[in-house]
Order: sequence, then structure tokens, then C-alpha cells
Amino acid sequence: MKAVLRLKQFVKDQYARLKLIRDAPRAVAGGVAIGMFWGFTPLTGIKTLLSILLAWVFRCSKISAVITVSFHDILTPIWPIILRWEYDFGFWILSHPHHFPKRLSMEEAHIKYWLHFSKLEVLWPTFVGSLLFAVPSALVSYWIVEQSLERYRRVRYRRRPSPV
Repeated sequence: MKAVLRLKQFVKDQYARLKLIRDAPRAVAGGVAIGMFWGFTPLTGIKTLLSILLAWVFRCSKISAVITVSFHDILTPIWPIILRWEYDFGFWILSHPHHFPKRLSMEEAHIKYWLHFSKLEVLWPTFVGSLLFAVPSALVSYWIVEQSLERYRRVRYRRRPSPV
């Protein structure tokens, strides 16, 4: 229960940071969408760099992109499950005829079996499968953040007294 409360507080804190960014809601939401997209990819070492680069190219908020891509680090306990789903769906998409990979047994979970895989054999299906999670979540997060920031700024500036 404490973990859920800490996660809720963390999300509130991150949203408060997003509200403080002095940029257009479209730019902040675009940065969040870019960070969400790269956060789902298996490119662990370069996700932050790619999100900054893409935010710069599309003139979105680089700060919101970094905040969002780092938000995925909070999901570390369930990340292996998500990566497995991404690999399974990517394998299914890339295989002809379509089929899921075989289930792993406990004997195959030993590290000596994993050392025989080539990186591309695992990375490419995982990357393709991550697109199934990344694109919808990026679109939904863009819409949610843009709408909530528009509403927040509308209410905030309505309450501000006008200078006389």
C-alpha cells in the first residue's frame, strides 16, 4: 500500500513539474509523447538522448521529454514482463507463418543459454513489438497532457487579477 501511495505522489510531483514548464501546452505534450514513445523501446542506453534529439527536431519541450522517459525507470520491477510481451508480439509480427515464440522452461532460463542469442535476434523483435505499446501510449499521453495543461492554464489565468 505504501508503494502505491509513493507512486501516486511521484506522479503528482512529475505533473507539477510539467505545469511549471513555461512553454506552450502543445510543446510540453509533444515532449511527453516523445518521452513516452522512447521509454517503451528496448534501447536502454540511448533513450534519453534520442528523446532530447527528437524533441529538438520537432520543437517540443526537451525537459518534458526527459521527465517522461525517466518516468519509465520507475517501472523497473515490471519492466521484464513488458519486455517479454514486446518480444512475443514482435516475434509474432515478424514470423511467417505467424506464431509466438516457444515458452521458456526453467532449464532455458540459465544464463549460459542467453549468451548464445545474437543481439539482433532478440532486439529487432522486441523493438518491433515495442511499437505496439509506444505509439498508442504516446498518442494518448499527448492528448491527456495537452488537454490538462490547457485547462490548468485557462483556470489559472482566469483567477489572476487584471492589471489596472
